Amino acid sequence: MQMTAAVDEGAPKGPSRAIEWSPALALHAGLSALLGLVVIVIWAATGAGYFWPAWVWLGVGLPVAIHAVAQASRRVRAGRRRGLFVHAGVTAALAVFLVAIWALSTSGYFWPIWPLAVLAVALGADALVVGLWERLSPRAREQALTERVDVLTRTRRGALDVQAAELRRIERDLHDGAQARLVALSMQLGRAEERLADQPDAAELVRRAREEAGAAIAELRDLARGIAPPVLADRGLVAAVEALGRRAPMPVRVDARIDHRLPPVVETAAYFVVAESLTNVAKHGGGAGALVSLSIHGDRLGIEVSDDGPGRANTEGGGLTGLRNRVEALDGKLEVASPAGGGTTIQAELPCGS
Repeated sequence: MQMTAAVDEGAPKGPSRAIEWSPALALHAGLSALLGLVVIVIWAATGAGYFWPAWVWLGVGLPVAIHAVAQASRRVRAGRRRGLFVHAGVTAALAVFLVAIWALSTSGYFWPIWPLAVLAVALGADALVVGLWERLSPRAREQALTERVDVLTRTRRGALDVQAAELRRIERDLHDGAQARLVALSMQLGRAEERLADQPDAAELVRRAREEAGAAIAELRDLARGIAPPVLADRGLVAAVEALGRRAPMPVRVDARIDHRLPPVVETAAYFVVAESLTNVAKHGGGAGALVSLSIHGDRLGIEVSDDGPGRANTEGGGLTGLRNRVEALDGKLEVASPAGGGTTIQAELPCGS
């Protein structure tokens, strides 16, 4: 086998759903709370009669509430929805303010009902206008669809990252848990076989058990390698592809021009593209050699596996279809060219931006 290697991480972050206390809002709330504490001390020092500090609290509380609404509105996409959000928040703050004034004053006839009704009508009219605009405006629908696509792209990429991490955890658990136990069992069976040298029948049973344990270890290693090979997590895509080439039954040359680690989900997808492609070469290439090329072009990882076999590969076969689905799940693309007598070339592109 001939092998040469020339070793030459974006969806925008979504807004947080938690209320973000900016330094300005935190300072505003802190100073207001300090002022409220000061007036309580003054009230207590002057005889603690009528609780007039409540009026001060109202005066400083309303601006803090409006400030908080403005800060929270950053979680809503820019446009009419953000304006509606601010309108609703300010209306709620004013409603609480008016009811508090009524409660602190006469507490008789509930006069706030009239300003509250006006505020509610204004808010309802604003919500109606926003709703109609989003339903009837093509531009608004297009913007909503674009934002939805962005959200789905981020969540899908997040799910794929979680899946890749979980697969690697399973591989480590198999390697450090079940596989290690089987190796220890095989060693113990070997020692038991040595001690049963004077009992051939029992020694034969132990020997067979040791061979079965060895076969189970081999199968477990193949299973773990199929989930996520340790070399991929430890040393990266280039080393993992080189290891695939060394294990292949035909000559494989690797030309890798990657000088940094890629996101785990991209490395995993690229690894399986190469692994499945080399498996197809071994099965259908008639002993022909293969060339694996890896390169970075901007924010895209290019993968090409070509061979000198007879060609005419089944491009709709289960293996290639599975590869295509894996690549397209990352917004990549995979193409197969396999003319009769001209070998087979599999080309894939994967986004690899951080």
